Amino acid sequence: MGSSLLTNSSAMTALQTLRNVSSQLATTQNRISTGQRVSTASDNAAYWSIATSMRSDNAALSAISDSLGLSSATVDTEYTALTSVIGDKTGGLTKLQALLVEAKTAGIDRTKIQADITQIQQDMKLKANSATFNGINWLSINTSTGSSATPTSFNLVSSYSRVGGTPTIGSITVTTANYALYTTGGATQTGILDTVTGNSTTGFASVDNMSISALTDSAANQATLDAYIAQVTTAINTVASAAANLGAVKNRLATNTEFVKTLMDSVDRGVGQLVDADMNAESTRLQALQTQQQLGVQALSIANANSQSILSLFR
Repeated sequence: MGSSLLTNSSAMTALQTLRNVSSQLATTQNRISTGQRVSTASDNAAYWSIATSMRSDNAALSAISDSLGLSSATVDTEYTALTSVIGDKTGGLTKLQALLVEAKTAGIDRTKIQADITQIQQDMKLKANSATFNGINWLSINTSTGSSATPTSFNLVSSYSRVGGTPTIGSITVTTANYALYTTGGATQTGILDTVTGNSTTGFASVDNMSISALTDSAANQATLDAYIAQVTTAINTVASAAANLGAVKNRLATNTEFVKTLMDSVDRGVGQLVDADMNAESTRLQALQTQQQLGVQALSIANANSQSILSLFR
């Protein structure tokens, strides 16, 4: 083809090549600046959609992790109070049982023993009332039917999963009646420590209000002491069973917390494998494209200079 003033094929070819190189360079620079090879749906619709859903799942898992932390704190508060109520040789139900056994001794001053018993009774009730976290107390509950009543059960959110488009939220159900030491608001008291038991022979009392001040060495009063000792022993076993149950829930929450954190890390790695840019490859590509861009500019300059040679034909 001869020289043409209107059509410069070389310049057109150089310009097209330069435009293509500039487009690739812009893409590479975007990947380097964002750290992602798929940052918008236009980059790769399928991968972007999957990554967006997985990020949404991870946000839900983060909420589950926070909820598990709150649940663990609640359970730990109730568990600590329960074990304290069981006590040891210095306090709690264990000390109360020992005092009642001691009261079986003939001729002993039961009024002085009752002073210790009263302090233990008050201390256990104080601990139960204090076992409140975020307004929740499972040890001292309100059994009335009004709006102030303690819920009969609590669902502790423990897990999240999504199969297809269906999310599933798992929970651990805690029944408050299983842990209630004291109850208020109801017609009768039904807590472990305030439920009244007994018969006409031994008398009626609860662990919370039993008193031995007026008891003597008579056979009838000794039978009452035996009944009190049996009642406290039953309470120890019941509270210990409740504490063991809460301990199992506590361990389950701790395991789930660790699992959720590990799962979140796995999801992050999965998203990264889909959309993250290989910075080593992008750095190498950037160097190559910058060189191509410089050569393209030079080639275009040469092609444009060729048109100037037409002027020499008219001198």
